[in-house]
Amino acid sequence: MIPVVVKNRVMETQNVVRLVLARSDGKSLPAFSAGAHIDIHLPSGLIRQYSLCRLQVEPDYYEIAVLKDPQSRGGSLEVHTLAIGTELVISEPRNHFPLKQGQGHVLLIAGGIGVTPLLPMAQTLQQEGRSFDFHYCAKSPNQAAFVEALEKGSFADKMHFHFSQVEGSGRMDLVSVLSRHAFASELYLCGPADFITAVLTQARMLGWSEDRLHKEFFAAPELDEIASDNETFQVKIHSTGELIEVVPEQSMFDALDANGIYLPVSCESGVCGTCQTAVISGTPDHKDVFLTEQEKNSGKWVMPCCSRSKSAILELDL
Repeated sequence: MIPVVVKNRVMETQNVVRLVLARSDGKSLPAFSAGAHIDIHLPSGLIRQYSLCRLQVEPDYYEIAVLKDPQSRGGSLEVHTLAIGTELVISEPRNHFPLKQGQGHVLLIAGGIGVTPLLPMAQTLQQEGRSFDFHYCAKSPNQAAFVEALEKGSFADKMHFHFSQVEGSGRMDLVSVLSRHAFASELYLCGPADFITAVLTQARMLGWSEDRLHKEFFAAPELDEIASDNETFQVKIHSTGELIEVVPEQSMFDALDANGIYLPVSCESGVCGTCQTAVISGTPDHKDVFLTEQEKNSGKWVMPCCSRSKSAILELDL
């Protein structure tokens, strides 16, 4: 873990704050690649993950930008109260949303605050001289972070803004944008769950292959399933043979925690990958958006924070 201090805070919009973080001891921070995020341990004890929104110009600083979400479970609201000088603890950067190496065209599509992990990608692509287009969708310019900087930046010619509440701009023509790149480009996508789902659905209809669709959710899509539809099952602990019952109203994580078995968890909705656990035997009932379809079909991993079991017993590598 890394002790840091808030060195600066800037309101990029009325509801988006950008924080500049530096090590408390003045040392350099670890390098990271585009798409990486850090865990932030907030003063309340909450742990939340935020994308690093700018490549390091200097090794001393990280930057994150956080939307004050009215549906927040407390994390984003608390981040907006952090003042300059506040001391925090963060993890080293981790990257579950990396930019692939290659020379083919890249299509970046951001919805709202989903712009944050895509900004370092655009910086990297520009530095490497690779071909790309960057589409940024939001309600209006004053609700979209970094618009002014992007309009004047080094890749301004690659930017395409789509403001749904601005006459003459309007929503992105998804079919047109995706059709132009359906068979040769890599798509990187981030934003609200419904936005990501709509883009992915259209891309698949237009022939995009799964291996060229890369996405990062900030929150899981809402599921129609309710707890009463869930079945009781047991989790078997591989190292001890202990069987732990998981009732319909419980998550695997809650059941394990109640029995003294600790798993790191952050998002609690299958988005971040923090609690990813190997499966020894049994059939997971995947409810996360972190694992790829191929990974889900393999049955080798499960997210205990939200997923369940199709088999009576699910044995985990714990």
